[in-house]
Amino acid sequence: MSLRSICVFCGASTGVNPVYREAAVALGQTLARQGVRLVYGGGAVGLMGIVADAALEAGGEVVGIIPRSLKDAEIGHAGLTRLEVVDGMHARKARMAELSEAFIALPGGLGTLEELFEVWTWGQLGYHGKPLGLLDVNDFYGKLAHFLDHLVDEGFVRERHRAMLQRADSAETLLQLLNDWQPTVVPKWSEPAPN
Repeated sequence: MSLRSICVFCGASTGVNPVYREAAVALGQTLARQGVRLVYGGGAVGLMGIVADAALEAGGEVVGIIPRSLKDAEIGHAGLTRLEVVDGMHARKARMAELSEAFIALPGGLGTLEELFEVWTWGQLGYHGKPLGLLDVNDFYGKLAHFLDHLVDEGFVRERHRAMLQRADSAETLLQLLNDWQPTVVPKWSEPAPN
């Protein structure tokens, strides 16, 4: 599979470590270099703005989706290939998912995690068969990955659903994992839950 459009979830802030900014630049450049359209939350600030600017400067196509209520707060990016203004967060996430063939989470906060987990849940329920990945810069997601394994060990998440989420510390490696990923969409309730 050769992905043509990837949604990136990331923070409206940059975090305290410059390595997060560097990773956002590398991801934007890599997407553009590989001819992959970037779909993201439409902001001009934080890692959102950085990944978009990097993709644009490298000649890539960038589509932003931003709720009307956040257009001013997140400073909607005026230089995108296309900026769509939607009515709310639910419409934003649905539209980003509609336009994308895969999903990547850069470091971010509650909104980034919420977006990732919602789209992952959609995959778990069989609503889509699109790959997901964590760009695990500086082991940012290491503790989360450990906790996700704990959920499997405790019988709350099946291993096949846990395996839907790829993880790598470089943009190139993660994109290769997402391109190679084969969907095994098995609805959550396809077999009895473990005792």
